[in-house]
Amino acid sequence: MTATAIPDLSRATDLLRDLLGERLLVPADADFATATRLWNAAVRREPVLVARCADAAEVADVVRIAHRCRLPLSVRAGGHDWAGRALRDGGVVVDLTGMRRVEVDPDAGTVTVAGGATAGDAVAAGRPHGLVVATGTVRTVGLAGLTLAGGYGPLCGRFGLALDNLLRADVVLADGREVTADPAHDAELYWALRGGGGNFGVVTRLTLRAHRVPAALAGMVMFGLDEAVDVLRGYRDLIAEAPDELTVMAGFLPGPQGEPLVFVCPVHAGADPGEGERYVDRIRAFGRPLVDQVASLPYEDVLRMFDGGMVDGNHYLLRTRWLPGLPDGAVEALVAAARQVSSPYSAIALHHFHGAATRVGAADTAFGLRTAHSLVEVIAAWAPADPAGPHREWADATSVALAPYALPGGYPNLLAPEETDRVLLAYGANVDRLRRAKRRYDPEGVFSAVPTLPEVRGAG
Repeated sequence: MTATAIPDLSRATDLLRDLLGERLLVPADADFATATRLWNAAVRREPVLVARCADAAEVADVVRIAHRCRLPLSVRAGGHDWAGRALRDGGVVVDLTGMRRVEVDPDAGTVTVAGGATAGDAVAAGRPHGLVVATGTVRTVGLAGLTLAGGYGPLCGRFGLALDNLLRADVVLADGREVTADPAHDAELYWALRGGGGNFGVVTRLTLRAHRVPAALAGMVMFGLDEAVDVLRGYRDLIAEAPDELTVMAGFLPGPQGEPLVFVCPVHAGADPGEGERYVDRIRAFGRPLVDQVASLPYEDVLRMFDGGMVDGNHYLLRTRWLPGLPDGAVEALVAAARQVSSPYSAIALHHFHGAATRVGAADTAFGLRTAHSLVEVIAAWAPADPAGPHREWADATSVALAPYALPGGYPNLLAPEETDRVLLAYGANVDRLRRAKRRYDPEGVFSAVPTLPEVRGAG
């Protein structure tokens, strides 16, 4: 390493202390451990500074100071990335968790959120107006990170991915410049942000299209593992003909007796509740329900269904596949994985991509897959005292078993940092344009975000 590349931590600390005062945290501070702790306790990263920012101007100054002092940078918004890319060893954390302001414009039909807002923040603010934004399935996930790389969720069929509803983003670039990206301003950055993740800058504010959905028919129907093959076959037939208004998850969740249960989670967000009820009755007929909890719910309560799915302090590892269909071989592989699960905390989820999300042009955003499919999320979870090996082996074996039925690539928000080959495959024909955008907006690779893009210098 040359002398000019040596990080100047002392200088960075002085400059950031002048800027932020007590909102700069160093390892000796009482709050530092909490500020660098993630929900996935398997992540072991040791940043050296946490910069708790209050607005975009402070974010810009922190980015410039980190660059000037040659310190690596990471961005913590929701901090929900399972691989922990919100933290970097020896780095400065641009902490947006205090920036959670939400503004609702009912007349314009928009919701504008600061960079640290969660999906729950946005949905709660829209609820008095009967407005929702497209989100993922969990309230605590940061809305920026979810939106930038995709955003599968309960409204996917009716309104598309979260990124399909992004109207504008305010961004701090790697050199500290503050820019706006929308169709009329920096349109190439706007294109890249919708699917390319946090690789181009720090998104300090997003404006999202809002939708009037006062309530949805939603809930959970669960069956015993002995009925899993029939349930998944029924699910396959159902999603093949589901209308836009109906988006359905399925998979396996831990059961009270230690054996997984197969679940089907419908969300019908249409105007005709009778249509929704007919589909729910069809789901009930897949087998003999052990749990049958479906009701008309405010969208905020729809997202509460998975609140207990991730236990802070446990260890997690995720694997993912895109399935263009659900042939019997894939069904059997999923059921076998459930029977062989290595931990009572682990789960498998199938996310339903259809409807409005498939009618966006493949080149209109950076997101690379616009044909109907199921996103498989393999979630290995275990207690901190357990050895990681058996759980990693279970997740990897499940991924391998599904590979013959899968499309290339996978959902960039879930791919592991080392899976850069699959990241490139995920973007398909968009990959070269995306890499050019990375080189244009972040030529020095300041942002190592989700997804982890390979080295871009010299890329075509």
